[in-house]
Amino acid sequence: MPISRLSTAAWSIAAMTGALLAGCSGSVSIGNTDPELSADKPATTVGKKLAAMTGQPVPDVTCPGDLAGKAGTTTRCTLTAGDGSTVGVTVTVTSVDGSRINFDIEADDTASPAPS
Repeated sequence: MPISRLSTAAWSIAAMTGALLAGCSGSVSIGNTDPELSADKPATTVGKKLAAMTGQPVPDVTCPGDLAGKAGTTTRCTLTAGDGSTVGVTVTVTSVDGSRINFDIEADDTASPAPS
């Protein structure tokens, strides 16, 4: 019976997803009176946390727009692996303390395959 092997890229995205599913959170301080994160801040935080947790290079993460600093607000970001496969990532604001926005990060259970 043949044993299937994950490609390096598939393993990387599986490891990243597992790290996110294990629970991850972050926070970012901002300097305005109306707390809001520009789209690049959660994307950068997600990428850096994943790289630190998995020992892999920082993955490409994009978020569609700014995230309001209000507990319960969410945005959907996309993590793209080196082989082009993607994983959806939900970023949810958990609390706001002055100019500090705290959020949780959770990845989808499965990745979408790379486009052909």
